Amino acid sequence: MATITLHPDFRIGPVDRRVFGSFVEHLGRCVYTGVYEPGHDSADEFGFRGDVAELTKELGVTLVRYPGGNFVSNYVWEDAVGPVEDRKPFLDLAWRTVEPNLVGTDEFLQYCERQGLEPMMAVNLGTRGVAEAVALLEYCNGEAGTKWADMRIANGREKPYGVKLWCLGNEMDGPWQIGHKDAHEYGKLAAEAGKAMRLTDPSIELVACGSSSMQMDTFGAWERTVLSYTYDIVDHISMHAYYEEVDGDRASFLGSGTAMERFVERVVASADAVGAEKRSDKRITISFDEWNVWYLTTRFPGETNLPIQRDAPRIIEDRYSGLDAVVVGDLITTLLRHTDRIAIGCLAQLVNVIAPIMTDPAGAAWRQTTFHPFAEAARLATGEALQVQVDAESMATAKHGDVPTVTAAATVDPATGKLALFVTNRSDAEQTVTLRHPGATARIDGGTAVLADFEGARETQEHAEAYAPVDALPVEHGDGTITLRLAPESWTAFHGTMES
Repeated sequence: MATITLHPDFRIGPVDRRVFGSFVEHLGRCVYTGVYEPGHDSADEFGFRGDVAELTKELGVTLVRYPGGNFVSNYVWEDAVGPVEDRKPFLDLAWRTVEPNLVGTDEFLQYCERQGLEPMMAVNLGTRGVAEAVALLEYCNGEAGTKWADMRIANGREKPYGVKLWCLGNEMDGPWQIGHKDAHEYGKLAAEAGKAMRLTDPSIELVACGSSSMQMDTFGAWERTVLSYTYDIVDHISMHAYYEEVDGDRASFLGSGTAMERFVERVVASADAVGAEKRSDKRITISFDEWNVWYLTTRFPGETNLPIQRDAPRIIEDRYSGLDAVVVGDLITTLLRHTDRIAIGCLAQLVNVIAPIMTDPAGAAWRQTTFHPFAEAARLATGEALQVQVDAESMATAKHGDVPTVTAAATVDPATGKLALFVTNRSDAEQTVTLRHPGATARIDGGTAVLADFEGARETQEHAEAYAPVDALPVEHGDGTITLRLAPESWTAFHGTMES
C-alpha cells in the first residue's frame, strides 16, 4: 500500500519542452541508414527517411543534439560543408569508422528546420579550440559580410540558422575522449571558447561538460573546478548516465531512477556551492544530454578494439525488453521531478544506436519498447511539474541500498486543468496506491501501462511490434482520494484533470 499526495499550489516549476530531446551522433547506423538513406522508398528529396521522420514526430522529440558524442572530439566540420562531391572521407578515431561526410552541418540543420526540431550543436574542444568553435558558430549564425557566414551563403544558405544551444565539447573528463583534458585544462579552454562565442553571438546558451557518470573518480571535483572557470559564462552543466541490468540484478536495475536522482542532487549541490563562493545570484541548470539504458558490459565491443569499419557498421544496436522500457519510464519520471534544475534532456540516441527507433537498410522502421514511455510522457507532460509526496515501502538493492517501491511525477496545465501522473511500481507484486489531492478537485480519466514481463522484444522486429502499452488497471474515485492499481514491475501514465 502506498500514498501519493498532490496539491495544485505546490509546484516545482514549468516543464521545459527541451527535456524531451534526443541525440544524433555519427556512430554506427544512427545517421546512415538511420535518419538518412537516399534511395529508400520513404526518402525525401534530400535523402532523409520519411518513415523515421514520422516516428520521430510520434515520439514527441523536441530537440536533437549533434554531431556527438565522442565523434565530435576529432571532427573537422569544414570538411562536411559545401558540394558533397568535393567532400573527402575521414577516419573517426572515436569509433574507428570511416566517415563519408555526406551529412554535415547544413544537411542536419535544414533537416531540423523541416521537422520542427531545435538543434543543439557541439563544438570540438578535443583536437581543436577557440578559433574553430567561433568559426562554426559564425558559419551557423553569422550575417553576410564575414568569412564564415559568406562561406555558408556560398554553399547555398543565405539566412542564418540561429542555433541557440551549444555544447562546449563532449565528455572531456573521460580518458577515452580524443583530446581528453583534466578539469583545469578543460575549464580554462571552455571559458575562453565560451567567451569568444558569446562575443560572436550574445544570444546563445552554453553547456559546459560535466562528469561522464557519477562513477568517475573525478566526479564532484570536476564540476566544482570546471564551474570555477566557467560559472559566469555558461548556462548549463551537462550530465551523462546509462543504466543496465548486470548479472541478473533485477532489483538494482529497477532502482536506477534512484541513482539518477542522487546524481542530479549531487551535481546541483556542486554547482550551487560554486555559486555561493562567487556570491552569485545566477543559478546553473542541468543539460542531461545523454541518458538511456545501455548494455555496455554485455554488448559493447569496446572502442579501442574495433577494427576500422566502413559503410555504417552495426555498433551498439541494443534490442530492448519490457523491463528496459519500465526503467526508461522511471528515468523520465526522475527528470520530471527536477524540472526546476533540469532544462534539457537527450535520450541517447534517436535511431538504431541504443535507440527507441530501429531501421532496416532499404526496409522498415519500427518502435522499440522504450519508444512508448517516452512518447507517452512527451505527449502528456505539459504546464508545470507538481511536487509529489510519495509514501511507500522500500525494497533492498545491491547497488543503491533501499529504494522506494513506488515513484511518481505529475504535471498540470494551469490553463486547461489537464493532469498527467506517471507512476512506477518497482516491486514484483501488484500495488494499490491512494492518490490524495487536498485543495483540489481531481479525476483520472484513464491511462496506459508499460509492463516488464514482455521479454521477447529484444530479438526481432516482429516481437517489438507486438509490444505496446496496455490499458491501466481500473481506478476508483472516492471522497478526496483516488485509488490506483499498479501492475507488478510497471510504469503507468495516467491522464485526467485537476482544478483548485
